[in-house]
Amino acid sequence: MLRIAFCITELDAGGAERCLAELAARIDRQRFKPLVISLAGPPRQRERSVLPRLEAAGVEVRHLGLEHAWQVPAAVRRLAGWLDAADIDVLQTFLYHANVIGPLAARRLRKRPTGTPCVATGIRVAERRGGVRLYVERWMRALVDRHVCVSEAVARFSTKAGGLDPAGVVVIPNGVDSEAIRMAAPAALEQFGVADGRQVISYVGRIDAQKNVTWLLATAPTLLEQLPDHDLLLVGDGPLRRECEAQCAAAGIADRVHFAGWRADVAAVLCASELLVLPSLWEGMPNVVLEAMAAGIAVVANDVEGVREVLGPNGAEQIVPPGDRDAFVARIVGMLENDERRQAIGAANARRAHDVYSFETMVGSYESLYESLCDAREKHA
Repeated sequence: MLRIAFCITELDAGGAERCLAELAARIDRQRFKPLVISLAGPPRQRERSVLPRLEAAGVEVRHLGLEHAWQVPAAVRRLAGWLDAADIDVLQTFLYHANVIGPLAARRLRKRPTGTPCVATGIRVAERRGGVRLYVERWMRALVDRHVCVSEAVARFSTKAGGLDPAGVVVIPNGVDSEAIRMAAPAALEQFGVADGRQVISYVGRIDAQKNVTWLLATAPTLLEQLPDHDLLLVGDGPLRRECEAQCAAAGIADRVHFAGWRADVAAVLCASELLVLPSLWEGMPNVVLEAMAAGIAVVANDVEGVREVLGPNGAEQIVPPGDRDAFVARIVGMLENDERRQAIGAANARRAHDVYSFETMVGSYESLYESLCDAREKHA
């Protein structure tokens, strides 16, 4: 049995965290023993984290309690001790801080009888970085056996901008539970302040700079003027929420834009929506697009990394050039004015989510990767 440690920055529920939780929970326990390690302390809002999912699956979870940069050396030593005591065979990391601290901890075990654990890092987005972070990431390459990218677009970006060796890069897309999403009962829109009989265009995600929500709201007056029977529903929270609420008030659209905050029932919200919009500046493979596809609705998104790829053959009808407000508005209005075509795209999205992006496929790919890394290590021992 191979012992796998999954290390991530924190366990608050984001795309990377949900991927880790499903992977650790669903991995074959006859062949693998999972251990999850969070660099941070326990989540402050347990219900908004993936901790309940991990505990329900019987996965051991540990927290390093890292809060400040000066604690990094001690965190590296402590993590190395945990990896050694658990006799870990493969260390899988997710997100920048874990992608740095994890390999450094594994390197400290190079003199143990069983050698250094195999190390795989997870690259989730195609974020344009410079300065110290880019230098550190490039320096870490020698300590990593495989870099797991969530999409071909992220892999291309990582080899070109990040300088990774293509031979050390593998693509494993995210998965989605299509059955669970499809079975969700549509949310009652009245709870968000949407008047009876009105339809919603939904955005789901963090309200931060990457997701470009301020740009979406700057576009909203023009969009909503052309769609008198539709409102905009924003599901999620983040550092720019108050700014966005003030932006709506200043634009006179506060009665047409509804802030739902963080929700556990995203599937229900998507099933009640006419359309998902995603105005992000950069992505990797957005989970919310997968979830919208599984819910059987169409998407209008900026054409950034991973979006066209996940949407597949119908992607061209659901993407627009980043920053093109006129195209963004026209695509949404066109979708909502053509019910037959929008519903056909939604049905095709649902089939693709079910056939291509199952959790079973995702987990199986990771399992094969871990076994191949350990087989290669044994051959070179």
